[in-house]
Amino acid sequence: MKLPFPDWILVTPIKVYTEIDGEDGVEEKLIFDDKCNFSEKSRTTLNEQRQVVELTGKAIFKGDIYPGQLIKGYIDLGGIKKTIYKSRKPRNPDGSIFSTELDLM
Repeated sequence: MKLPFPDWILVTPIKVYTEIDGEDGVEEKLIFDDKCNFSEKSRTTLNEQRQVVELTGKAIFKGDIYPGQLIKGYIDLGGIKKTIYKSRKPRNPDGSIFSTELDLM
């Protein structure tokens, strides 16, 4: 069973870049250039070293924007560059990817 995604919330134009380690250093690759649901709600969390990290926003996309891969890199939001802190891919009851969520620093 697939849950319907509310397409009407996708209003913010965004570009998502992933960073791939290669022989010549880090290569940047554009993986998404469309609209998302963006929230600038700030919050704090602890990282693996128990240090406080301030998150400055969250971007939600319909479906899986980078199938089968982990997303690490940054987003470009109208000329503002934000680093991706964490990504999540919640699933539908049938096992398909419902959305991609990126926490931003």
